[in-house]
Amino acid sequence: MGVHQGLPTPHPRALAVAASGGFDSTALLHATARLAKRQRLQVHALHVHHGLQPEADGWMRAVAAQCRRWARGGLDIVFHGQRLQGQPARGESIEAWARRERYRALAEMARAAGCMHVLLAHHRRDQAETVLLQALRGAGPAGLAAMPAVVERDGILWMRPWLAQPREAIEAYLRRWRLRAVSDPSNAQRRFARSRLRARVWPALLTAFPDAEAGFVAVARRASEVRALVDEVAGEDLARVCDGVSLQLPAWFALSEARRTAVLRRWLADVLAPGWPDTLLYRLLRELPAARTGCWPCGAVELRRYRDRLFVVAEQPQPGQPLARAIDLSQPGDHPLQPWQGLLRVQAAVTGGVPAALLRDCQLRPRLGGEQFQSHPATPPRSLKKQFQSHGVPAWARNVPLVFAGEQLLLVPGLGLDARAQACPGEPRVDLRWLP
Repeated sequence: MGVHQGLPTPHPRALAVAASGGFDSTALLHATARLAKRQRLQVHALHVHHGLQPEADGWMRAVAAQCRRWARGGLDIVFHGQRLQGQPARGESIEAWARRERYRALAEMARAAGCMHVLLAHHRRDQAETVLLQALRGAGPAGLAAMPAVVERDGILWMRPWLAQPREAIEAYLRRWRLRAVSDPSNAQRRFARSRLRARVWPALLTAFPDAEAGFVAVARRASEVRALVDEVAGEDLARVCDGVSLQLPAWFALSEARRTAVLRRWLADVLAPGWPDTLLYRLLRELPAARTGCWPCGAVELRRYRDRLFVVAEQPQPGQPLARAIDLSQPGDHPLQPWQGLLRVQAAVTGGVPAALLRDCQLRPRLGGEQFQSHPATPPRSLKKQFQSHGVPAWARNVPLVFAGEQLLLVPGLGLDARAQACPGEPRVDLRWLP
């Protein structure tokens, strides 16, 4: 359902508010629309129908009707609604599914409306609850930092202008303007952790510790500062210990224990799918220093140690022997290669590289035996087997496509550009890089 078709491109005089129809978002939508009127901004109300409650159709109609009433009263406000499709995957919590799909739908509607700023109605109590729930789950600084006041994701700026406001101030605003809102019965269902927290824990906690809410919010602020510092140091360390393909263990071992932990967590977050277990991190910290070789499964991939490097290895299909085929690599960009598991990235060369003209009529060939690769102008060509061994390329990474121009070998993934190809004259020059 959508009352307004939306704008196809970003509009500098428009912003969006996530409008569930509940008390907090109703107050934020009304306050934003009043302020926007003075600033000559258009406000877009984004409503997500989760399809989980029988009352949801009525909620969508109520928010749409409310927006129309306010528009007739002089507020420049437009309603957008989207009903979620699908359902949680097996084993996935309804809360996690609803949250992920809600943000996806909000982003989609915001872009359609030309809004790059979306306001969310979370307040101080929400922040305090999030900190406590994260602490109960054993979260570190990233979790305890809870919800950021401003964050950019996928080109949209998500903003929580009321994150420091107490719930009582919002309730007072609702009374002042006699605003009506819908009530979600799922908020009282004890199967949800946040509902149990609100019903059973907060009343007792605030009775015993009246300043608990402000204290938890302070925890989030300090955890956010710690997280930023850890991320900065881990990012600098990762640039030194990661070669883009693997973690180089001698350099990693040279770090202090705290920095080893931080950089390994950062690397795992980069190379593994979301949801990888913390137990994997601590197994690696404990076992890597003593293991000459090793394999640590994680879902559809494995972490493997080969010599002094740690690799992430995806499950490889077992196709028949790939056939040679022609390919034009003269245009910059990424060129996926099937059935090989990877792509070739072509980009302008700052130094070195090969002439772009060589790449117009290339061939991808499987290893047949007898190929030779020259790694440096001052060294003679050697067999691929010896080159792979001397460069520390593990056996599972050697089933790669060789890139030829005629009979000239250009690139061997894992080894790089052949020195003879780099010596060929010609302009402009480009780099070829294999990304597994």
